[in-house]
Amino acid sequence: MIADRGGDDLPAWRDAGVAGQLIAGSAYGLTAGVRTHSPLFYAHLQMNKGATAEIPADFRERALYVADGTVEVGGQPVTTGGMAVLSPKASSVRAVVPATVMVLGGEPLGERFLFWNFVSSSKDRLRQAAEDWQAGRMKLPDADDQEFIPLPSTDALNHFR
Repeated sequence: MIADRGGDDLPAWRDAGVAGQLIAGSAYGLTAGVRTHSPLFYAHLQMNKGATAEIPADFRERALYVADGTVEVGGQPVTTGGMAVLSPKASSVRAVVPATVMVLGGEPLGERFLFWNFVSSSKDRLRQAAEDWQAGRMKLPDADDQEFIPLPSTDALNHFR
């Protein structure tokens, strides 16, 4: 592997048909200068046809997104626009054709709750967001502020009490 730190906060490397750049976190023996709030990695891989890249195994949750091309993970194809959540056994990705792949991973963030357009790790915060929306206490987006869309059902809020 040839690393190119070059004073850049986003270290890059080349290895056997793979050009990589670490966007955030630590992986591939490198650390990006981007501040993170939990252990993670996020890397951009430009892969030549037939090239294989290792996938960091130091994180409990890992995935990849194929921005362009086709790759194989564990013998399964993943094509342009596809995302694969990786098993603990997945250790590499192989380009079937030239491919651009985003590889990421980190530690689990914990349980998440979903209601309509709101996601939170706290049912109380989710309930408060829904109440704030219904009461008009949330600012509508600048480019889309002409129509207020009510919650699908205020009865659903009882689920979070």
